[in-house]
Amino acid sequence: MTLFDSHAHYWDEKLKDDAATLVPAFLASGGVGIVNVGTSPETSRLAAEQARTFSHMVTALGIHPTDAAALTGPPEEEVDKIRALLRDPMNRAVAVGEIGLDYYWEPYDRALQQTYFDLQMELARELSLPVVVHDRDAHGDSFDTARRYPDVHGVFHSYSGSAEEALDLCRRGWYISFSGTLTFKNARRVREVAAAVPRDRILIETDAPYLTPHPHRGERNHSGFLHLTCEMLAEVFGVTPEEASAITFANARTLFRLPF
Repeated sequence: MTLFDSHAHYWDEKLKDDAATLVPAFLASGGVGIVNVGTSPETSRLAAEQARTFSHMVTALGIHPTDAAALTGPPEEEVDKIRALLRDPMNRAVAVGEIGLDYYWEPYDRALQQTYFDLQMELARELSLPVVVHDRDAHGDSFDTARRYPDVHGVFHSYSGSAEEALDLCRRGWYISFSGTLTFKNARRVREVAAAVPRDRILIETDAPYLTPHPHRGERNHSGFLHLTCEMLAEVFGVTPEEASAITFANARTLFRLPF
């Protein structure tokens, strides 16, 4: 299979010490690439350092809404740090992200999150890059904000919204990515949404080290488990796993303009 992990966090404490083993093992077993996703200026720097080590690892560099509250500088200065990382070709950046809004974990600063979201959408426009958006918050504002930038597109990762919202996003040029949640026994609705997404707009991911697919729920996630999500997507589509992996890899190559 040509498995492409469109969203992982190999700089995470749960993964970083084993990345040198896990990433080559994934590539040796049918993996073709990974997007290593930052969530702050510091973790984006770490993600970029790792990508320099692995030939088929690229990066998405940005500030996640829940990381924004811990940053000490003005938002414009913190986003300038991301801009500098994105502009360095050695960092192999293919997207701005992970960005978005998250009103789940309290306390949160709605205005601050919106400021970071807007600044990074404008940065993506400036650099002509796609964005990787945190799927959704308690009020759907991520979708509404994305619609205010009709010339900026990207992917909503680990999608958990409705089929109607997904189709609306696809019509506007967005992609939809599904994680290990697609395999959960109680995730019939997620599978129904995946079945409704146009095949040229769908990606798969691990969100490693989180959202480990069945039957490994509760374990640390990594790209070696991506085949389980791919196999479930193949079942949803009524195709072979090889066909499902080829579809999602082709979409990733188009969205991220991959160098391989």
